[in-house]
Amino acid sequence: MRTTERERLGPSAATRVVVAGGLGAAGGVVAGALAGWRVGPLAGWIVAAAVHTLWMWLTLAPLDGPATAAHAAREDAGRTVAHVVVLTAAVASLGAVALLLARGPGAGSASAQAAFSVLAVALSWAVVHTSYTTRYAHLYWAGGGRPVDFGDTEQPRYTDFAYLAFTVGMTFQVSDTQLRSGRMRAVVLTHALLSYLLGVVVIAATINLVAGLGG
Repeated sequence: MRTTERERLGPSAATRVVVAGGLGAAGGVVAGALAGWRVGPLAGWIVAAAVHTLWMWLTLAPLDGPATAAHAAREDAGRTVAHVVVLTAAVASLGAVALLLARGPGAGSASAQAAFSVLAVALSWAVVHTSYTTRYAHLYWAGGGRPVDFGDTEQPRYTDFAYLAFTVGMTFQVSDTQLRSGRMRAVVLTHALLSYLLGVVVIAATINLVAGLGG
């Protein structure tokens, strides 16, 4: 692979996770020292999730169909590990949000704490669906055959896979795309179940925010 093409496709999934995690850890320590350690972990997650998601889309959004295929199918030993780590961190952040809300406002106001929690959950939502965007693209290009029928294109871009991922994330089902493999259906099922969990937490955090503003 030429240097220019490697630069265009961006760093590996593992590299993005490590860098975002390092920045998140630093942000969590600073926030904990300034605002209290009860908010430190969530602050760290907000930094890590924001960096990871922004970095991902700055890299993926400009790629056309052939570049998407090259990026998704390239050998990346850390891809699956990175996917698992990101999803685990997102789910853990939901637990941290629930714990923070259950403990009450502490030193800060209830509305500020609820808004902080909503931001953390929103970023978890974006991280999960972005991670599944790359997962669907990898399964499409690396496995042979075409496990998803996008109708009008044989070389879908990452934006097409984002359409699939965010549709599942918001409706828990596919729309006008057809799944053609059992493996892809299994991945979509796990994505839909995780999306339902995210939806429940989003509603709970939003209700808490409204209650805090009302109080």
